[in-house]
Amino acid sequence: MNFIEPHAHFVCRSTDDYQAMAMAGCLIIGEPSFWAGYDRCSSAGFRDYFTQLTEYEPRRAARFGIKHYCWICVNPKEAENVPFARKVMELIPEFLDKPNVLGIGEIGLNRNTPNEIEILEAHIDLAVKTNQLVLVHTPHMEDKLKGTRIILSALKNRPELGPDRVLIDHCEEHTLPIVRDSGYWAGLTIYPTTKLTPARAADLLEVYGRERIWVNSACDWGVSDPLAIPKLAMELRHRGWSQQEIEHVLLENPTQFMSGSSHFQSM
Repeated sequence: MNFIEPHAHFVCRSTDDYQAMAMAGCLIIGEPSFWAGYDRCSSAGFRDYFTQLTEYEPRRAARFGIKHYCWICVNPKEAENVPFARKVMELIPEFLDKPNVLGIGEIGLNRNTPNEIEILEAHIDLAVKTNQLVLVHTPHMEDKLKGTRIILSALKNRPELGPDRVLIDHCEEHTLPIVRDSGYWAGLTIYPTTKLTPARAADLLEVYGRERIWVNSACDWGVSDPLAIPKLAMELRHRGWSQQEIEHVLLENPTQFMSGSSHFQSM
């Protein structure tokens, strides 16, 4: 079965993971900017990271027939130091024309602090100015609902950024309805401990439907599974979904959203 993994962090995954995903049918990977496992101490560190996302990872993925795309931003976990974050943001425009860059992301919130909100709004302003797609990270666990509401408020303050150009990721049972009702795309993340299981993701798809949703693993430094999407496909087959219905969610939906970038080319 062919599928797209629209949100994964392969800078911290092994080459064996690329190989396993290719064998499972992965055609395309989207890699948002995120935390490096430690807080970077200079903007030069971010420049090197953005270069890794736009030059090295596409070559590594291509060895296995996978097309690699990425998103550029200062991630929420490193947005607390506002002067530093703004200095890093000055680097972003020079990377937006790279052929594998889809937009600004994953921006959002970590602990819902005023400083994080300021940098979130600055990223949204940059996305409006440069006409970029936006990928948004919602906080973990008990802060998710509050953070999601703050994010929706910040987005609604910039109506120039159409809801069809924004995907709010890591939605769960208590946040998916408000994201969908606000007109934005929603992401479901299958992650073993802090997000959704395949069964919970399948439940949400059956309750809320298949439109304006993508599914991802967000595999990263933590205990995570780069083959989470094929495992969801197995769950959906067990529930009687047809191959066409499964591919609508796992292939056609991410293609539709990512095609909002002129850099995206489906395979």
